[in-house]
Amino acid sequence: MKAVVYDAPRSFSIKEIPTPEPGPGEVRIKVIQVGVCGTDLHIHNGDFNAAFPLIPGHELVGTVESVGSGVTRVKLGEQVTVNPNVNCGLCDYCLAGHPIRCSALQGLGSNFPGFFADFVVVHERLVFSTEGLPLDTAVFTEPAACATHGLERLKVWPGSSALVFGAGPTGLLLAQLIKSGGASKVTVAAPTQFKLDRARAFGIDETIQISRTDAEANRNAVLDASDGRGYDIVVEATGATIVGDICVGLTRNGGTVLVYGVTRADETIAFHPFDVFRREISIIGSFAEITSFASAISALRTRRIQTEGIITHRFGLDDYGTALETLRSDKSAHKVLIVP
Repeated sequence: MKAVVYDAPRSFSIKEIPTPEPGPGEVRIKVIQVGVCGTDLHIHNGDFNAAFPLIPGHELVGTVESVGSGVTRVKLGEQVTVNPNVNCGLCDYCLAGHPIRCSALQGLGSNFPGFFADFVVVHERLVFSTEGLPLDTAVFTEPAACATHGLERLKVWPGSSALVFGAGPTGLLLAQLIKSGGASKVTVAAPTQFKLDRARAFGIDETIQISRTDAEANRNAVLDASDGRGYDIVVEATGATIVGDICVGLTRNGGTVLVYGVTRADETIAFHPFDVFRREISIIGSFAEITSFASAISALRTRRIQTEGIITHRFGLDDYGTALETLRSDKSAHKVLIVP
């Protein structure tokens, strides 16, 4: 089979490698399409605890091509997706019921072979049916699951106001869930107008076009949109520290800042600790997910999460490098897919 194989950061090739065989309890999936996300750019550069050599890719929809002995959760030909996150089950966090905080958490596409390939073999416990969902919806299951975990972390108070910085695919998925999860008004702020237009099409209440470089102008624009009141929830979904620096100041007394975008491990954001202390601001994080796939698939089936129009580019495996560069630098790109 053909696969994207890294031997080191920023060093990959498209190779013919043996097609993996499923062992007991394992499923071989024929890959139909895979989403490319910002995390893949971090992995390309050796960040995000990536382990090389590596086949990347973690947002899959495919069909069950063969199964090992003892498999009962799926059947041949079934359309499925895969939860790429694997907890150890043995550390203090796992045994206390907090698998996402696993001290040995690993992932398909970052530590184990991922999905930018013709086939992949995974344990059946990681496989979820997306039968009946359009392929272009099912491919969003993994980012939708991450957004679902973000909603779980926020515990949205009914009637609250929310500001989401970032109109990338994952920001739009989370914004929709916050709206359906109880917020009375959701605002999305981002630099790119066509992405803001997509947010409006999904029912987001207000959109604000902001700068990529002027933090003070951004702060003033989003504060003015709230009539100077600020927001009960502020979500940083861009991974840009220039945005992270202004989040606390935009949060209402007793409100919550959710750090949702992926930064480099060495980056920092600034806030005044007295401000957090005096106004009882909560700053929380949301990292990937472990237990949210079933909920995300349900939200996609019931259209609490909509995805139409987000996909803008498709590339074959041979054009993987072009796909990465498109995601990184093409301003017309929203969601990029690899289609083997």
